[in-house]
Amino acid sequence: MTATYSQIPGKVVSAANGVDYAYRATGDGTVPLLFLQHFRGNLDNWDPALIDALAATRRVATFDNAGAGGSTGTTPGTVEQMARDAIAFPDAMEFGRADIPGFSIGSFVAQDIALIRPEVVRRLILASSAPQGAAGTHGWAADVIAAVGAPKPDPDKILDVFYTQSIASRTAGQQAFQRMTAGTQDRDRATTWQTRQARYDAACAWGVPVHALLQRLSAIDVPVFVANGDSDPHDPALLLLLARRPDPAGPGEDLPRLRARVPLPAPRRVRP
Repeated sequence: MTATYSQIPGKVVSAANGVDYAYRATGDGTVPLLFLQHFRGNLDNWDPALIDALAATRRVATFDNAGAGGSTGTTPGTVEQMARDAIAFPDAMEFGRADIPGFSIGSFVAQDIALIRPEVVRRLILASSAPQGAAGTHGWAADVIAAVGAPKPDPDKILDVFYTQSIASRTAGQQAFQRMTAGTQDRDRATTWQTRQARYDAACAWGVPVHALLQRLSAIDVPVFVANGDSDPHDPALLLLLARRPDPAGPGEDLPRLRARVPLPAPRRVRP
């Protein structure tokens, strides 16, 4: 029987930048899916249902960036340096090109990877994302940062950030959280307060409104799939700025009641 993501033991790879990266890898394939984690997430904060579904047909790798979770080093305070640190991981793994899903601040890092080292990226998948310099993204709403940024985060408040108040949404959130906490062996180290501070510094700097920085998107010349919940409290509605060209396949489908978290794999086609 194939092990689920929550049962896969963590490994470590040493990179040329001197960082030892904690990671998990599963599945097979020539072009890997390289996941970039959210604000305070580590290896355990990916939903095993998502990773297992993708690993049925793809090679999937998750990792802790420099200074986070089980990786060594120090978390930097800029998205650009996080991207440079992240690039060292696929280099160490000898991945070549990858399809890169980034969630929340991980999606910021994914954008910078595509700009700094384009040859690493075949496709981008950006969830709960925003472009650098967009108006209205400097800092997060008080209830959001109070929930996800507290020294000891409250699970119920975190659920409020990622899911709506509907029964269906809350149930989906509780089930996802249960899957993420089900593994009892080889758990990853929790992210530190230093990582929390550095990543929020980076997120705030990313959101300083500078209209000219939106032009950076024109240099991303790979297919980009963008997904947000319909009432995302992190980066509301700003993904329209990422639409660099009309969608030739039509408008797609909205996914209601998701807020920031997009519980993929979704059974329907969604808006690219």
